[in-house]
Amino acid sequence: MSLLTHTLACLFGMGSWVAINGMWVELPLIVPQIPEQWYLPSYLTVIIQMANIGPLFITLMHRFRPGVLDERPVIYCIVGLGIVATFLLAFFWKHTVTIGDSLHSVPLLVLSFLLSVVDCTSSVTFLPFMMRLCPQYLTTYFAGEGLSGLVPALVALIQGVGVAHCQNATLTGAANTPANNATIVGSGELQAIYQPAKFSAQVFFVFLSAMMVVCLVAFILLNHHPSVARERNNDLYFNGDLAPGKREQGLSLHSRTPEQKPMLSPLEAVRREPRSTFGMGTYSNLEVVFIFVVLAWVNALTNAVLPSVQSYSCLPYGNKAYHLAATLAAVANPVACFIAMFVPIRSLTFMGFLTTIGTGFGAYIMAMAALSPCPLLVHSASGTAVIVLAWVLFVLTLSYVKVIIGVILRDEGHSALVWCGAVVQLGSMVGAVCMFPLVSVYGLFKSGDACNTKCPM
Repeated sequence: MSLLTHTLACLFGMGSWVAINGMWVELPLIVPQIPEQWYLPSYLTVIIQMANIGPLFITLMHRFRPGVLDERPVIYCIVGLGIVATFLLAFFWKHTVTIGDSLHSVPLLVLSFLLSVVDCTSSVTFLPFMMRLCPQYLTTYFAGEGLSGLVPALVALIQGVGVAHCQNATLTGAANTPANNATIVGSGELQAIYQPAKFSAQVFFVFLSAMMVVCLVAFILLNHHPSVARERNNDLYFNGDLAPGKREQGLSLHSRTPEQKPMLSPLEAVRREPRSTFGMGTYSNLEVVFIFVVLAWVNALTNAVLPSVQSYSCLPYGNKAYHLAATLAAVANPVACFIAMFVPIRSLTFMGFLTTIGTGFGAYIMAMAALSPCPLLVHSASGTAVIVLAWVLFVLTLSYVKVIIGVILRDEGHSALVWCGAVVQLGSMVGAVCMFPLVSVYGLFKSGDACNTKCPM
């Protein structure tokens, strides 16, 4: 396998969700400077779900006009749109427009919607495009997709976003008020003081734009570099002279080794007959339903349900716990892809077992968020270690499940990967729709104050 192709596949995958992931990690720096304040995360949640019109259009085209839509022009368009939108965001994110009697960050919201369309549509275009490469490169692509969350998080960590230290409110009040009023401000309580960022949000958004440029360059090279083309042309599926129907047949024949063909007994021949009309027919209808239900469930948990309560589950243990959980969980995603590259266990039973284990870790995290601001072991170092470990293992196990499902569906053909991307978006949307009213409307979760929360010992 070509190291160059692996690198390009990884860089291509990094462009899939880097823009929206970058928006989320930059929120602590953006929010204080816009009129929406901390309502912005709720707006972003709704905007991202509205952006699913992109995946819906692509999926319907593949369903009703199979073979008509080529992913490559679509990818060029959405990546180009991502480059322009992130670059404009660097200069216009603070601009406001008066609507009625109030100010609103219209440029920020509109550009966020365009970036959401880019990232959501990548789920149903990037994956099918990876069918043009050997199956091993799909795992590398998933590793890059994981890095699309890790890299912005690390840059934000270097930037110093959200880093705070506790300081006596009396000292803070004395520094900002006349001496005769200091006793009124100071009450002996601690106050979270956020450190200034090392560089501005504008620089961060320019960095995101550069990441999208890297994604575009990687995509161009995957299409046109001679060494990548030689590997791609070895696969009969991509022989341009074959009709769409024969491409599936070519892939099926190509996937069998010469030794297997003459050794088939009549019993094995019956066993190898298609078990369903899905893909190559490897799995029965019930197994296909199971795979897609697990895929939707896992993505609902990892992309919407648990991220929406991450601050509630971690902040009671302190800012350090929150940053460790966020960063190490982001590292766990590409690590899971790396493990799947060498240990690609495709057993549906094992997949169900791992999904159950990962859901168990998610249930513990959700329970701690529900108990906020006084979760279990809140005053001990062991509580901090357990919540961080729970986040790492939650992301590690379910990310492995996602990669294995992607590899399984890759073997089932092009349309299977289109449906894979559609179900990923569907699961994420259902998770977000369920959590939005619980978090933002009914306020069922209470935030902890890392400096002042007092809980019974």
